[in-house]
Amino acid sequence: MSLDFRGEAPVALSPEERGQDAIEEARRQVQICNACRYCEGYCSVFPAITRERAFADGDITQLANLCHNCRGCYYACQYAEPHDFAVNLPRALAEVRSESWERFAWPRGLAGTFQRSGVALAAALVAGIAALFLALAALAPASGEGFYAYLSHAAMVAIFAPAFLFPVVALGVGVRRYWHETGGSPVRWAHLKEAALDAGRLKNLSGGPAQGCNYENGDRFGNARRHAHQAVLWGFLLCFASTSSGTVLHYVFDAPAPYPLWSLPKLFGVPGGVLLTVGAFALAWLKTKADPELGAPSRWGGEMAFVLLLGLTGLSGLVLYAATGTALVPALLALHLGAVLALFLTTPYSKMAHGAYRFAALVRDAQGRAP
Repeated sequence: MSLDFRGEAPVALSPEERGQDAIEEARRQVQICNACRYCEGYCSVFPAITRERAFADGDITQLANLCHNCRGCYYACQYAEPHDFAVNLPRALAEVRSESWERFAWPRGLAGTFQRSGVALAAALVAGIAALFLALAALAPASGEGFYAYLSHAAMVAIFAPAFLFPVVALGVGVRRYWHETGGSPVRWAHLKEAALDAGRLKNLSGGPAQGCNYENGDRFGNARRHAHQAVLWGFLLCFASTSSGTVLHYVFDAPAPYPLWSLPKLFGVPGGVLLTVGAFALAWLKTKADPELGAPSRWGGEMAFVLLLGLTGLSGLVLYAATGTALVPALLALHLGAVLALFLTTPYSKMAHGAYRFAALVRDAQGRAP
């Protein structure tokens, strides 16, 4: 809400107006940072700031997605409140970042709902579980082993192949829009390699002069958030490797599931599920300790729901594996597959999208640093 020109009544802002207001406020603060330059060694955002003299809207969008919200700059800032400049760069960039994900989303309209409301994500989860229960009841195969005794392989492919391909396409459209707005140039292998190394190490969560974030401990540095993020990142990649290796075994080597413990799908999937579960619930716990005013407060509920959905996806998979051969399998299978389905379908509109946009920002930053 905003006051009209007479200051008499609140006026609702459109998403475009909110986004432009957020960009203008971030631009004001970035210009102060560019004059001060005290935080130049903190993360990739500040060297990127010093490479510019003026900041177009696309430059602010790039800086916002390059920021990992480690918050070190806020606690070091001499111009933070109660100073009249009222610099709170983590919050200003978080607002621009969230607004940019809504603006680039395809189809538009859903991103704001899922980013701002944990209830919407919960509803998507319930719908996903209900859909899988109906599928289990309607598509039960005449025979099959393991999970295929309850839902055939063909049915799983028919459900999850579109659910996986849709977010890939939707995020592809969004990243293309991002790349155009931020002035990205043709990508070289060196740019991708540098961005991948930064993402894998979570370099931008290393904070300032002391290593770590100022996230859960106020002005004290800590590595808990970085470690939790790494657990989620590598856990997710291992789970994806598990699914991919199972697909190769099924179609290339004619070796359908179920697979033994020492097979590639299990060697990837079990550690991946553990890392994903531990990392996600650790992030949720840290989020309860962090100051919401240094992020985007209006998105807190949606972000928390997304992290919990990630944790539920990993935990339900582990519990399902542990319950193999028991009467609990049908219900646990519907719960796990419903969580996976909700996660996939909401990926372009929840905070899960940050992975694509932050990687694009790292690639764009690598281009900016290139001689």
